[in-house]
Amino acid sequence: MPSSTRLILLSLATLSLAFFLRRRLLFPDPMAQTKSKILFIGGTGYIGKFLVEASAKAGHPTFVLVREPTLSNPAKSKVIDSFKASGVNFVLVRTIPSCCMLFSFTLFFFGSFDYLGLVSLCKFLQGDLYDHESLVKAIKQVDAVISTVGHAQLADQGKIIAAIKEAGNVKRFFPSEFGNDVDRVHAVEPAKTAFATKAKVRRDVEAAGIPYTYVSSNFFAGYFLPNLNQAGATAPPRDKVVILGDGNPKAIFNKEEDIGTYTIKAVDDPRTLNKILYIRPPANTISFNEVVALWEKKIGKTLEKVYVPEEQLLKNIQG
Repeated sequence: MPSSTRLILLSLATLSLAFFLRRRLLFPDPMAQTKSKILFIGGTGYIGKFLVEASAKAGHPTFVLVREPTLSNPAKSKVIDSFKASGVNFVLVRTIPSCCMLFSFTLFFFGSFDYLGLVSLCKFLQGDLYDHESLVKAIKQVDAVISTVGHAQLADQGKIIAAIKEAGNVKRFFPSEFGNDVDRVHAVEPAKTAFATKAKVRRDVEAAGIPYTYVSSNFFAGYFLPNLNQAGATAPPRDKVVILGDGNPKAIFNKEEDIGTYTIKAVDDPRTLNKILYIRPPANTISFNEVVALWEKKIGKTLEKVYVPEEQLLKNIQG
C-alpha cells in the first residue's frame, strides 16, 4: 500500500476517533450512566467527609458544595486534599462572570480543578446555602442531594428543600440526620430541640413531595469510643471510668466509614425510597458495661467504676 494511502487512512481514523470522543463527551450514553450524580451540602464536616469519600469510592460523580474560605482553611486542608485525590468535584455556588463560563463548563465535564489557578483568573461573587438562585443551579446538575450540615444549620435545610422543589429534578434527598430516629425518641434539652428540628425537616420534605431517605445510624463509633465517652479525655481510661446510668441499656455504635457505605448504597436502591434506613448490625449493638469489659480485657486490668444515677445525670444536664 502506498505511503500516501496509509497516511490518508490514518488521518481518517484519527478524525473518526476524535469525533467519537467528542460526541461521547458532549452526548454521553445514557445506559453507561448508571450511578447518580450526588451533591453534598456540609460535606467537609465530621460525618460528611466519610459520606463523600464513600460516594467517590463507589464511582458516583461526586460534588461538594464549598465556600471559598473552606478551600483555604488550614484546618480543612487534609480533607480537601483527600477529596481531590478521590476525584471529588468542588462546587463553588457563586454567580460566575461570563468570562469564566468556560471554566465552569470545564469543571462540570472534566471533574476537579486547580482552585487557586482558577481564582487567579476569575473573580467570584460570594454565594452559598443562603443564595437560593445559585443553590438551584447547583442542584439542577445532579440527581441526588445529601445534607450533612451541623446542628447550627439544621433549620436552614428549609432552604435546601425550597431549592430542590424549584429545581424539580432530584430523585432522592437525604436530610442531615445520621443519629437516632427522631420520630421515635424521647429526650431532654438541648437534644430535644435538635430532634424536634430534624422532625420538622422530615415533615417539610414530605409536604413538598420530595423523594427522600432518612438515615438512622445511631452513635458514631469513631467519635464516642476512642475515649470511652469520658468528658475531656483524649484517650481511654486506665484507672477509673465514669458510667452514665447503670450501664446496661444497649446502644448501637457504627463505624463512620460503614455509615458512609450504607448511605451511598441507598442512593440508587429503590427499596429505600421514601423510607427510613436503619443501620443496626447485631454485632454493633452493645451496652456500655460490655464496652468497658472489652477494654478491661484488652489492657488486662479492672477499672474503678463510678456510676452516675439517672436522677443526678438529669440535674447535671439541666444545671
